[in-house]
Order: sequence, then structure tokens, then C-alpha cells
Amino acid sequence: MLGACNPNDVEKARYYSEGMYLYEKHCLNCHGDDGRGLGELYPPLVGNDYVAQHKAAVVCGIKWGMAGEIVVDGITYNQPMPGHEELYPLEIAELITYIQNSWGNEADKTSIEEVEAALKTCRNQQ
Repeated sequence: MLGACNPNDVEKARYYSEGMYLYEKHCLNCHGDDGRGLGELYPPLVGNDYVAQHKAAVVCGIKWGMAGEIVVDGITYNQPMPGHEELYPLEIAELITYIQNSWGNEADKTSIEEVEAALKTCRNQQ
């Protein structure tokens, strides 16, 4: 995950570290400490195609919650996910950075700007 003193890698490492704390506080109960979810009740985050392909929806889901069916890795899930309205865009960016770089997943850091843009779209849909 980290290169030699590259400022981008240092910032990504900071986001990852803070995201781990947020994951343990807000997500671990349902998605598990290993990111494998809970059977057909809560989807896994390990190698999860949904997070990578629907980042804006994930941002909105973290902030405002999710309801209705979603398909993750070919399996349909229909369990409501509570929102965490108290989280700031920075915290959501850190949380997604952690998820997308844990359990064999690998992605760039999620930026605050990405989160803020996604939040504008989901607020318009509420």
C-alpha cells in the first residue's frame, strides 16, 4: 500500500488508518471483522464489485442508509442498512478508502471531493 515517502501514499495511509477505526465503530457488526458479511443477510466487502462500481451509491448509503434490493457478486441482498448522518465527508472518504484497500481489495484513496459530489446527487434524490 505504501511507497517510499510519496505524499499521496502517506495521505492514503492516514485515510486507511482512520477508516479502520470508523469501520470498527460503524460497520463491523454487520460486515464482519474480515469483511465477509453475514451469509445472505449482509453483503461481503471482500472483493465486492458493488463498492467499486457504485461508489456514489455507497457514499449515499453510508450517510443516509440503504433500503431495497442490491446485487453484490451475483447475490441479491435486501436488508436495510442504517445511515450514519453524523459522519463528515472526510470520514466517509476515510471509511471507503479503508474498505477498498482491505481484505485483498486495492484502490486509490477516495477523496473528500468525490464524497461531496456524491452527497449532492443523493440529497437531490431524497
